[in-house]
Amino acid sequence: MKAPRVLLSAFLLLVLTSAAIAQSPAASKITIHLDPATTQVRWTLSDPLHTVRGTFALKGGLITIDPQTGAAQGEVIVDVPSGESGSHARDTKMQKEVLESEKYPQAIFHPEKMTGSIRSGTMQNVTVHGTFTIHGGDHPLDLPIQVQVTGKDAVATTHFVVPYVAWGMKDPSNFMLHVEKQVDVDVVSKGTVEGLQ
Repeated sequence: MKAPRVLLSAFLLLVLTSAAIAQSPAASKITIHLDPATTQVRWTLSDPLHTVRGTFALKGGLITIDPQTGAAQGEVIVDVPSGESGSHARDTKMQKEVLESEKYPQAIFHPEKMTGSIRSGTMQNVTVHGTFTIHGGDHPLDLPIQVQVTGKDAVATTHFVVPYVAWGMKDPSNFMLHVEKQVDVDVVSKGTVEGLQ
C-alpha cells in the first residue's frame, strides 16, 4: 500500500507546485521611453588642423528589456537630415555626399540583449548589444551605457565610434584636406522607466 501513497503524494506535490507557478506573477518587463526633446546626440570628426563638432536630433526611442534573460527589443531612431556642424557649406556636403540623407533619412539602433541590470536609486553600467542601421547597412554594435535611475526618471550616457568609410560612406578627404575615417558619437539621453521592481 505504500507505493500508491507515495505516488499519490508525488502527484499532489506536482499539482500544488504547478498551481503555485501558474499563480506567481511573471517578472514584469522594463520599458524605457527616450525623450527626444531632452536627448543630446553629439558627434566629433577630427582632421590635422581642427576638430569639427556637431549634433543630430533624436526622433524617438523605445526599448523593452526582459530582466530575467536580458533579451531586448525596440528601436532608437536618429533623424539624419538634422545633422549639422554650424557650417552651411560643410553640412550641405555632409548631407548630400556622405550621409545621402535624402535616400537614408534615419539611423536606427535595434537593441537585442542587455548585459547587466538596471535598478532604481543607483548608477549602473550596462552593455546593450544590437544592430545599428545607417546608410542602408546593418552593423553589429555594442553600446556601453551608464544609467542613473531616480524614481521613474532615467539618464543614460554612451560613447561609440562610427567607422563611416568602412561602413560604405564616402570619404570626404581630398588632396588638400584629410579627415578621420571615423566619427565619435556621444549621447546623453533622458527619459522614463516603467516596470522596475
